[in-house]
Amino acid sequence: MPELPEVETVKRGLVRLLVGHSITQVSFDWPKGFPNAPGDVEQFLVGSKVKDVRRRAKVLMIDLDTNYTLVVHLKMTGQLVYVQQNQVERQKDTEETTETRFGAGHPTDSLIDKLPDKSTRVQFTLDNDAKLFFNDQRKFGWVRLYPTVEVPNIDFMKKVGPEPLESDFSFSVFSSQLQKRKNSIIKAVLLDQTIIAGIGNIYADESLWGAKIHPETRVVDIPTSKLKKLHSEIIYVLELSIEKGGSTDRNYVNAEGKRGSYIDFARVFRKEGTPCSRCGTEIIKIRAAARGTHLCPKCQQST
Repeated sequence: MPELPEVETVKRGLVRLLVGHSITQVSFDWPKGFPNAPGDVEQFLVGSKVKDVRRRAKVLMIDLDTNYTLVVHLKMTGQLVYVQQNQVERQKDTEETTETRFGAGHPTDSLIDKLPDKSTRVQFTLDNDAKLFFNDQRKFGWVRLYPTVEVPNIDFMKKVGPEPLESDFSFSVFSSQLQKRKNSIIKAVLLDQTIIAGIGNIYADESLWGAKIHPETRVVDIPTSKLKKLHSEIIYVLELSIEKGGSTDRNYVNAEGKRGSYIDFARVFRKEGTPCSRCGTEIIKIRAAARGTHLCPKCQQST
């Protein structure tokens, strides 16, 4: 599943490509992947213009001028691929077709091969003859059309925690959220989307290493000074990953269909067997919160 930086990178790419364009046609092959009534699609989607593309946690929202919103969850193997054929005039009145292509999601050949293919679930056609494909091999992802005012009332939206990159994500907010699970280990709490939105395995490990906190330490046992450091580390690693285009985790690429470069700068994630860049101790991998977890046993001593 993508983490916050990957979805934010997708969002920024789609803002450039979709805003201001109208959706002229939609087709889909699997009703569960796009379970809206045909009447709603015809009335509120076809012919609508894209006003904005937003992100909440790991979910994308495409706002339309009909006051409806397409909500997209890529889940494990979803992709969004934008394809536009461009006619370029050459000398002697000849034309050559070039392609604008932006892809994001599970890195299969669908990102670069001809579409639609057998993984295509929903296909949107735009007024510039470009197409936006929602592909999903395993059919866990989905696209749904909601009245925009109802989006905050979706169960997921009501339960998800605060955004760690918003200006109001203060230490006070962070600390208050952690206290909701004060007797749980910190790694599990960071992965809980109802506590903080968008953090997954990569950025939990990186943030805990930065704050010198063992992943299996209970929240109640972490000193305030280390919690303050953890708060700042979460913001730092997320912002750095967005700057680098997301991670190179095996399932996701960035909005240009290229792998991100954050993992090249990772300090602990997937670094087991290599020396800690801070103290030289060998990085190890354990199991914590039911996830593979990377840490430095010297810098992040258990309490």
